[in-house]
Parts: sequence; C-alpha cells; structure tokens
Amino acid sequence: MTKKRNKNPYGEVYALGQHISMSAHKARRVIDQIRGRSYEETLMILELMPYRACYPIFKLVYSAAANASHNMGFNEASLFISKAEVNEGTTMKKLKPRARGRSYAIKRPTCHIRIVLKDPSFKKIPFYEEDFFCLKKSDWKKKRSTQI
Repeated sequence: MTKKRNKNPYGEVYALGQHISMSAHKARRVIDQIRGRSYEETLMILELMPYRACYPIFKLVYSAAANASHNMGFNEASLFISKAEVNEGTTMKKLKPRARGRSYAIKRPTCHIRIVLKDPSFKKIPFYEEDFFCLKKSDWKKKRSTQI
C-alpha cells in the first residue's frame, strides 16, 4: 500500500512545543541560528551548542522530521527548516516568603516553539475551481454562472 502525499498541498510539516519552561528570548537565540538550514546540519548544530534551550528544540526538530517521514513520506535528508518561531507563553507565578511576613514574587516564563520543515522536491498540487464546485450543491453553481 502506498502512502498518500496529498494531505498537505504545500509540502510542509510542523511540530509544536507548548509551555516549555524557559524565556522566549533565550530560545530565540538558538532558533535564529538554525532557521533556513538543512535538517542534518541543524541536528549537528544543536548537539554542539552549549545552551540549555538546545535540548527541547532538538526534540522538536527530530519530532517534525518523524512527522514528515511517517505522515507525508518525505525523505529526511532533503528536509530543511522553512519556519521557526518562538512565542511567549504564560508566566507561572509563585510567592517566596521573606523576612517580617513579606513575600517576594517569583516569575517563571514559558514559551511556545513551532518548527516547520519543508521538502523542496515536493511538487505542489494544482487547485482547480471545478473540483471545488463539485463539492457544493448543483444549484449554487448555476447561480454563480448567471451572476458572471
């Protein structure tokens, strides 16, 4: 049985990591280094960089490649990172007791990371307007042809 490749007409596959406990600024420092690079080069860069943000990003890139090979049937060697974005998530807040009955707020920032992989050898499926109208009721097509 062959795998169907027409699920996503643009040849893009993504992985999304939410509520990762680090600031978005620290994650962006690593994401900016890997944006636009090939999949294999990205894995080597992330293994050798000394930042704490590298490990969750490494897991996301690896997961996106697994999605591409399993769901879309892409070859992992031809993938590259087309988009990589980091957004701020919710901030976890705790109170730390201090002297004389006071408290001090501790804020733990989180972030959401999205990695999009693309296969340049993927051929885009053309979209035909006739195929779209066959999904609608037949009288709608008649109304549209009379309006034009």
